[in-house]
Amino acid sequence: MRLIAYSTPDGPVLGTVNGDTVTPVGPVDRVYERLASTGRAVLAERAGPDVALDGLTIVPPVPSDARVFCLGLNYRAHIAETGASQPAAPNIFGRWRSTLVGPGAEIPVPPGEVGLDWEAELAAIVGAPLLDVDAADAQQAVLGYTCFNDVSARTFQKAVPQFTVGKNADASGPIGPVVVTPDELGDPYDLAISCRVDGETMQSGSTGQMILRVPETLAYISRCLTLRPGDVLATGTPEGVGFARTPPVLMGPGQSVEVEIEGIGVLANRIVAR
Repeated sequence: MRLIAYSTPDGPVLGTVNGDTVTPVGPVDRVYERLASTGRAVLAERAGPDVALDGLTIVPPVPSDARVFCLGLNYRAHIAETGASQPAAPNIFGRWRSTLVGPGAEIPVPPGEVGLDWEAELAAIVGAPLLDVDAADAQQAVLGYTCFNDVSARTFQKAVPQFTVGKNADASGPIGPVVVTPDELGDPYDLAISCRVDGETMQSGSTGQMILRVPETLAYISRCLTLRPGDVLATGTPEGVGFARTPPVLMGPGQSVEVEIEGIGVLANRIVAR
């Protein structure tokens, strides 16, 4: 199953993709509420007639109260290019839900930055409540996987060890275009993952290179707090980020950026001046 969220006059709706049409399931927030109470049977429901996929404004496929947990330094080659050391425990930092945007959305360069950096990532969407679970139970709770671009304001990120500001610039978290359920995607650790800027490949790797995988990371988080349906886990980026190059390369207004993950699709956005 491939899930997509799209804009309507009454608010964002979650639907299932069937070729070139989408079957609406219901308002995004309401669907995730029901996932917590009644399970995935809600995804088989129909909230209206099918709509044409072409022309829809695609929006983030998560509820308004979703939390975004980002796993930093999770590919060895990326750790090496940054000069960092491998963390002793999962290196989790947070993003605000308000930074998330869908494919096609514009990403503005903050006034205090000369440009923005890219980070292609596989993201997992939680589909059931999780508290103090093991990895096997965490895996069963994964609703599906999608593309994520952890666009970074490096000046602010690198100014201090605690880099919340640099990871939460306005509209800097593209996600989508679809959420692919585990049964359709297959092995999530054998997928080609890449990032292109103006058509030039900047990152090219495999999700099999990640150090920590989704189930163990979700289980780790669940030992401290309750995860809810719609929460997002971004699993880190492979090597090839811009700030680690000599000289550094950053994205500026007018450039396009694409994240592509095998079996999921392409997440494309454009950088603009504020």
